[in-house]
Parts: sequence; structure tokens; C-alpha cells
Amino acid sequence: MARILIVDDDDLARFTLREILESVGHEVSEAATGDACLEMQEATPFDVVVTDIIMPGKGGIETVMELKRTYPELRVIAISGGGRTHNMSYLDFASRFGADATLSKPFTSDELLAVVSGT
Repeated sequence: MARILIVDDDDLARFTLREILESVGHEVSEAATGDACLEMQEATPFDVVVTDIIMPGKGGIETVMELKRTYPELRVIAISGGGRTHNMSYLDFASRFGADATLSKPFTSDELLAVVSGT
């Protein structure tokens, strides 16, 4: 199974994603910010990073760009509900800047597991 880092400023979102991924045997860690994500990836590299796009501080697009520049083989999955405006173009930007896959919130457990496994 994969070592996965979930990056989201929402505690409940991180908890829910962790529960889904751990239920099938993945090893999951959490970060609440893009900066924390980058520090954790440098300290103990992960196989997959699942990152929200709209976060305070270093947002998901910038986090995706830095991860892919430094760790080009790292699988990065961007997730977003579009923020208050529900603007889903954020996911298009994430793809253009290196995200390997995207998911629009809300998504199902099966959709998350399929994207994480690369199918």
C-alpha cells in the first residue's frame, strides 16, 4: 500500500479522507497547510499527495507546482469544491501546473480510491 499525505485546511475533510484511505490499508499522514506539506515531503517522502486547492497561506496550486518541480515522480492529486464561488477552474489550473489527477468535491470513496490507485 501507499504512503499518502493529505493536505487540507479543513479538519473534517482530512479526517474523512484518512478514514477512507486507511480502511483499505494505506499509511496516511496529514498536513493543514501547503508549507507543512512541503516540509513533511522533504523529511519523509510520500508516494502520493492529495491536496486541496483553496487554503490560506500557500495554496494548493503553488504547493502542486513546488512538489512537482522538486519531486517529479511524486503522484499529486488535487481536490477542490471551488471555494465560496464554486469556481472549478482551479482544478484545470492544478492539472496545467502538474497535478496528475483531480477530483471535484464532493466525490465518492470509490472515486478517491480509484484516483489514488491510478485507475
